[in-house]
Amino acid sequence: MSEPLSDQQIKTIQHYDAQQRYTYLIKEVVKNREIWLLVDEHGCVMLNTEEEDCVPVWPNQAFAQAWATEEWSHCTAKSISLEKWHNRWTAGLESDELAIVVFPDQNCEGLIFFPDEFDFELQQQAKKSPHKKHH
Repeated sequence: MSEPLSDQQIKTIQHYDAQQRYTYLIKEVVKNREIWLLVDEHGCVMLNTEEEDCVPVWPNQAFAQAWATEEWSHCTAKSISLEKWHNRWTAGLESDELAIVVFPDQNCEGLIFFPDEFDFELQQQAKKSPHKKHH
């Protein structure tokens, strides 16, 4: 579980550009071993661009829940373990021909990745991260 962020940290991170939010998300997801979505009774929230249908992902509950307003006020933030993401979600999103929008800001702006690219980026970050030693 991740440490809760202070209001000041949240404000600072919300002002990051798309590349900074992407970098933050990759590091946080690998460190905390979970990724966050917004879900309702029909599944996860989708954003649509001209080219792609996208599943938005967030680095932690606070940022995901901040999106649960207006048309999505009935949605709740849900964490997916990194293991389940690698084992199920990547292939599932690919077979549904969905892309991922990484940590979108309040203007729905964020970097878009295909599921296999995003999975690769997570795995690359995991290789860089110090592994916890088990005794």
